[in-house]
Amino acid sequence: MPPILIDISRLLYRRLRRWLPTGIDRVSLEYIRHYADRARAVLTLGPFSSVLSIPDSAQAFRMLLDPCGKTQATKLISKAYLRWWLGADAAGCVLFNTSHTGLDNAGYAKGLARKGALPVFVVCDLIPITHPEYCRPGDRERHVARMRNAVTTARGIVTISRDTLEALRGFAGEAGLRMPPTVVAALAPSLPHVEPGPRPIAAPYFVVVGTIEPRKNHILLLHLWRSLVEQWKRNGRDSQDSGTTRAWNQRHDGSIPRLVIIGQRGWECENIVDLLERCESLRGYVLERGQCSDAELVTYLRHAQALLFPSFVEGYGLPLAEALSLGTPAIAADLPVFREVAGEIPEYVDPLDGRRWMELIEDYADATSARRAAQIERIKGFQATTWQQHFQTVDNFVKIVNGQE
Repeated sequence: MPPILIDISRLLYRRLRRWLPTGIDRVSLEYIRHYADRARAVLTLGPFSSVLSIPDSAQAFRMLLDPCGKTQATKLISKAYLRWWLGADAAGCVLFNTSHTGLDNAGYAKGLARKGALPVFVVCDLIPITHPEYCRPGDRERHVARMRNAVTTARGIVTISRDTLEALRGFAGEAGLRMPPTVVAALAPSLPHVEPGPRPIAAPYFVVVGTIEPRKNHILLLHLWRSLVEQWKRNGRDSQDSGTTRAWNQRHDGSIPRLVIIGQRGWECENIVDLLERCESLRGYVLERGQCSDAELVTYLRHAQALLFPSFVEGYGLPLAEALSLGTPAIAADLPVFREVAGEIPEYVDPLDGRRWMELIEDYADATSARRAAQIERIKGFQATTWQQHFQTVDNFVKIVNGQE
């Protein structure tokens, strides 16, 4: 294997702000975990990049892999300024950029080539290009620049799904760009192997995992829960309630299911925040967990009736693989990438079909649900990708990129 460099810029800056890891960050951390003993860190400062020394790289890797460790980000950034630009020590090194950071700047990518580094970019998704309506203003233009620079300067590109690779090929074709060598390396669940804690909520509950942003479709679930709660309360006070509601109350001892939202608040989510903070019908029935450790996430997922994943678009969908790995059923949007990850195991629903989502939520909340039992049986056949398999694919690809095969 050639010498390895890993761009840690996004991880370090997010650590400095004490933000919890997102899905992209989890992937980046796995690259550090795999290559740390033979890699150095790269820190991008605007259009410039600096390779940290071996001792500073080891310190940075240790800090990033320890969520409770002391933050030395400011000190490391200062040292990077002193070392400044990629020097001759980058020549012949394979540089992994796993987060798209810096790729919107043409100087970053061209500088890598000038200094002899062999860039291998991990492309997680093209969502800002294919679905700009779910992103912040300006994100599409920035991501077009990222993907254009990636395609034109990369020695090789790793995509995390076939779906993402097809989107990238479509982008390159429309732009008249020639694709570099590529490989698909599926992601693996990143949650720790710990025993789940005791059930956190007595009532039946569902979990949705991910940053609160428009494409995750939290708004659908919140409107469904408001309807569910209001109907249940209304019918519970009415002795002439419907047979369906009576059956519901008998099965669940009058307990309405809870919705647990695990994820930090993102952008363009004002309507969701309004419902979370001001809708009285949801109070006590929808629980927001913006700060949730990995061990707590394991516990929440393991005891849930199901993971709910109604996204409009995803690059992969790690929570789906993680839930199934824990034996937890999933009700997910009918996306090609989800079928790529999970096959025919989950219940798939159009992300706009509120009626069907409601039917499945009511069914899966029932302790005697035959549909839920059938999915649990299907889950026994689920084989998640392992990180060992992911990096075996990546390491073999690096040998090709480096001309060793």
